[in-house]
Amino acid sequence: QVQLVESGGGLVQAGGSLRLSCAASGRTFSRYAMGWFRQGPGKEREFVAAISRSGSRTYDADSVKGRFTISRDNAENTVYLQMNSLRPEDTAVYYCAADAVASTTLIHTTKADYGYWGQGTQVTVSS
Repeated sequence: QVQLVESGGGLVQAGGSLRLSCAASGRTFSRYAMGWFRQGPGKEREFVAAISRSGSRTYDADSVKGRFTISRDNAENTVYLQMNSLRPEDTAVYYCAADAVASTTLIHTTKADYGYWGQGTQVTVSS
């Protein structure tokens, strides 16, 4: 099992940047494909970005492509989401998620594929 704790959220003006972190417990972090999701007010939880076990593959939602970057440091048991050029519509609670996979290049983009979730961190972008 793995426990996930997000941090780095906050209030930022439109056009600004934030970096979210997700720290994972345990010594098997490198066995997990990781993802970031978000849930805005009154909305469904949606996919943001995903990264493979090895970090060699990433995939971003169209809504954040070119603005957000997912990365991971397996030595530090941490996955990051660098968010630039933030917009008011990026306001949401951001969650990281993990799934144990055998393939080093597999990524998941749907909620149902992830078995472990963090508690979320609030990101608010003011206009």
